[in-house]
Amino acid sequence: MLRIPATDEGTIGDCPAILGWQAAHTHGEANGMNQIRDDRNITNGWEIPTESYSDQPYIVQTDDGAWLCAVTTGSGHEGAGGQHIVSMRSADMGRAWAEPVDVEPAAGPEASYAVMLEVPAGYPNAGRVYIFYNHNTDNIRKVIADTDTYPDGTCRRVDSMGHYVFKYSDDCGGSWSEKRYEIPMRTMEIDRRNPYRGELKFFWNVGKPFIHEGAAFCSLHKVGGFGEGFFTSNEGVLLKSDNLLTELNPERIVWETLPDGEIGLRTPPGGGPVSAEHSYVVLSDGSFCAVYRSIDGYPVEAYSRDGGHTWSVPQYRRYADGRLMKHPRAANFHWKCANGKYLYWFHNHGGRFVRQHPQRRPHGYEDRNPVWFSGGIEVDTPDGKVIQWSQPEIGLYDDDPYIRMSYPDMVQEGERIFLTETQKDRARVHEIAPELLGAMWSQFEVAEVATEGLVLALPESGEAMPVSAPMPDLSPFLERDHSRADYGTRDLRQGFSVDLWFRLDSLDPGQVLLDNRTANGQGFCLQSTNQCTIEIVLNDGRTESRWDCDPGIIEPGKRHHLVVIVDGGPKIISFVVDGKLNDGGEVRQFGWGRYNPNLRGVNASVVPALVSSDMQRPVGRESQQGRMQTLRIGPDVDGEVLSVRIYDRHLLTSEAIGNFRGWELRS
Repeated sequence: MLRIPATDEGTIGDCPAILGWQAAHTHGEANGMNQIRDDRNITNGWEIPTESYSDQPYIVQTDDGAWLCAVTTGSGHEGAGGQHIVSMRSADMGRAWAEPVDVEPAAGPEASYAVMLEVPAGYPNAGRVYIFYNHNTDNIRKVIADTDTYPDGTCRRVDSMGHYVFKYSDDCGGSWSEKRYEIPMRTMEIDRRNPYRGELKFFWNVGKPFIHEGAAFCSLHKVGGFGEGFFTSNEGVLLKSDNLLTELNPERIVWETLPDGEIGLRTPPGGGPVSAEHSYVVLSDGSFCAVYRSIDGYPVEAYSRDGGHTWSVPQYRRYADGRLMKHPRAANFHWKCANGKYLYWFHNHGGRFVRQHPQRRPHGYEDRNPVWFSGGIEVDTPDGKVIQWSQPEIGLYDDDPYIRMSYPDMVQEGERIFLTETQKDRARVHEIAPELLGAMWSQFEVAEVATEGLVLALPESGEAMPVSAPMPDLSPFLERDHSRADYGTRDLRQGFSVDLWFRLDSLDPGQVLLDNRTANGQGFCLQSTNQCTIEIVLNDGRTESRWDCDPGIIEPGKRHHLVVIVDGGPKIISFVVDGKLNDGGEVRQFGWGRYNPNLRGVNASVVPALVSSDMQRPVGRESQQGRMQTLRIGPDVDGEVLSVRIYDRHLLTSEAIGNFRGWELRS
């Protein structure tokens, strides 16, 4: 039984369709809270219908202009019996879907983790769609597993083994071949080391197929065994067919397993045993780039310059500035866009806090919310093209931090870019803002100071920095919703940003750089801490939250640029110091932190504080204190505050970097 958000009848071409499946209520509304729409919130996406469990909602664009989506689904949880594959079509870029078609029925053995490839124009099979997936053809019900995790020595989840198979469709996904065809895979060292010595192979796949020089390549993740964290070891291979695109008879399609030799794509030397969920792109010079997950706290990448036969020594992925990118045990995918640039999905936390965790195998699955994006461009090296990655931006989130969204796919329609994702219960489609993508791709050169939303800039041209200044009111984060019967909360998804240049001649704690708080503590301040960091304190008179920059980056006597971004969508605080987004480094798992979602704003109290003269004043006489907010600038600083900018919105990471470069360039 499919879960259907709405039931307005309609048609897509000649296919019956159920229209109006765009989510009518946000997740917040379902929990009694009205919200301002933020398209980064996954609940605002268009839902893809599934039975309950939903995984890998992957899409190809068919010759008739429709989207064809394949999803692994079932009425139970992941890995339960009845797990199977369905496909469905959309004629309006994912807003409505035709009735699903079974690729494999729920009554059969487990069929899972499908990916598709459409044969492009110019080949004899043009328009044919192939679908590749795991199939438990032999209906094996249990396999040998580690006794530390499975006391009886057997694992009864059987969706990641058996046979790798395909079917095909010659009618744009309207129906699938009755027969399935097996793809042979070469037995390698990891197979021989499993309890069945390779006679029974363990594997699955989430990586999408791709085409290069007339050959088709399918990703596959080999599994060494089952135990703590489910898969105990993995490595990646490619299944290559030179004639898939040209051979009309599927019985005659031939395959080879790459890379050459006994070992697939693994972690860097000294890394952990998990190397899985490989995602591939082909660069403009024909090089392959693979990125994949580990339990080392970092994503792994490798390049092949010979069509997948051999690979560079794997290394952990880095930003363009050389810093390691952090990532847990989660899918991290990259895609090549039509403009020749790249988009990367990952989670921006991890490091040694995953690698050194005593239960790193299961612990690494945590915290897939929010999703961070990075933009990539090609650059030349002596070995060939490589991808240079921007610092990241928050791309998607859910209000519930325990929700984990993953297994995305990218679809491009003209210049519009869409992503699918699933949190294992609901799969959705999201259009990604072109401004966000453009900001990441231009981040390597941006050197302009952002002006949108700027409400305060000090000092005035030609003037010295004042010791205080009138503080403009900032927009509230939450408000009462008078349109609701219960007058409850309306989440405005509002944030703000603080940008300043400063110098501290000592790192003593308690030095206040900026402060608009009234005597009751309401408002915000930036101050030094006993960790030799700068923290922001947010207080609405009811709730207080704080977060600081990474330790070790503020140096005494040095001029620094610091941007604090308070993002009211996911309720996240991040710091960009001297043009670098803090990621926690070796000191903490997360460089970004969450603030209390009940925080109503950061304006100072409108009620004046009591002073001694107020205690004596006659009834009816006005307080001697004014009611306008005041921003105090460097009242307790051993050093100097050089410039201040306050924005009534959250800045992008890329904008903060532009502010850093723009001021430096002007100076």
